[in-house]
Amino acid sequence: MKKSKGKAEPGDKVLIKTNKREEEGILLESHESGILLLKLNTGYNIGIKKQNIKKIKVLEKSRKEEQLLKIKHSGQNRIDVIVTGGTISSRLDSKIGGVKSLTSPEALLNLFPKLAEIVDIRKIEVPFMKFSENMEGKDWIKLAKVVEKSLNDKDCQGVIITHGTDFLHYTSAALSLMLGKLNKPVVLTYSQRSSDRGSSDARLNLICSAHAALSDLSEVVLVGHSSINDDLCYALRGTKVRKMHTSRRDTFKPINSKPLLKIWPDGKIEKVSDYKKREKQKVKLDAVFNDRVALIKFYPGQNPEILDYYLKKKYKGLVIEMSGLGHVLTEGKNNWIPKLKELIKKGVTICAAPQTLYGRLDPFVYSPGRELQNIGIIFLRDILPETALVKLGWVLGHKNINKDKEEIKEMMLKNYAGEFNPCLSEEFLE
Repeated sequence: MKKSKGKAEPGDKVLIKTNKREEEGILLESHESGILLLKLNTGYNIGIKKQNIKKIKVLEKSRKEEQLLKIKHSGQNRIDVIVTGGTISSRLDSKIGGVKSLTSPEALLNLFPKLAEIVDIRKIEVPFMKFSENMEGKDWIKLAKVVEKSLNDKDCQGVIITHGTDFLHYTSAALSLMLGKLNKPVVLTYSQRSSDRGSSDARLNLICSAHAALSDLSEVVLVGHSSINDDLCYALRGTKVRKMHTSRRDTFKPINSKPLLKIWPDGKIEKVSDYKKREKQKVKLDAVFNDRVALIKFYPGQNPEILDYYLKKKYKGLVIEMSGLGHVLTEGKNNWIPKLKELIKKGVTICAAPQTLYGRLDPFVYSPGRELQNIGIIFLRDILPETALVKLGWVLGHKNINKDKEEIKEMMLKNYAGEFNPCLSEEFLE
């Protein structure tokens, strides 16, 4: 087996010639003595038996740790960046062939120096580094407190938060409620593909997020690809957005609403629908959360005994994804009515959200819906189930109203951050 000058090491880009073919890619660490692992340009890993290798040519040595980009302060267009983790905060580890979190938040700027031409990043905060499936209510509270400080600093014009995709819409809903009436943009963004991949969506999302952070809107929004192409992004309201695809770059879609803005990477911004605009008042934080809440999806034939678990574990509130206009089993041996009555009588708040996602619940069309409302189920109109869960936890986090059923209902039905859309039409399905 012949090698070119310079020993090939894990992380190097190499060309491997075997008896039958040539393969080009990144050499990976291997724990099997007779096998070399190679990450192909397609992203797939393959193993090649050493006995079949005729030659290894080093095309490019792996780069050492890059010098971090120094943040320059111009005093104009100043924003804060908050890094929480996720794919957008990760890059390829060429030695192991997988991704890992960036070792420091500034390293993100090394990958996207274009950001420095748009905004002056005052500081980068790292309240925690977590993949979004590992987040919980206390993390949303911690994040909201960090964002509040930036919003109430007169030198900060807006905030960008980098976040994992899977449960990003939970965080956007939580911040929308906890931060209340905003004075500046709070922009959450993401990537479906790690930042160092050629097909990564991180670059466009971050650039468009920078423009959004300087815009005149004053809401919690999610900014990301409008389509699979790299042409523009949407700004989507934090309470009316949902991840709708496992891997597409335009995975986030507005539900029962339209985008607020179209944003191009050159800075062009087009208004699509109404939104709250910048104001000068201070943000008054209301960061509370009761994690004794749960989201349940109703399915045909489901035994209502499942609700006993939540009663036994002393849950304070449940959101049930109901079918159609708001229905569960209300007859036969698995009739849910008696069990729902029992939980409500014992102080559990129970809300209904649309399993269909699109459209609005209406308990007055069919008798089962009317019966459910009569026993005390709170029908949450066109709210997203995930937003409903977050809102219920937030409402029940207020200790002064924890046992007041009427006040809980009033708060659940109040439109705090655009979680309800009073003007639904078929165009939102397009």
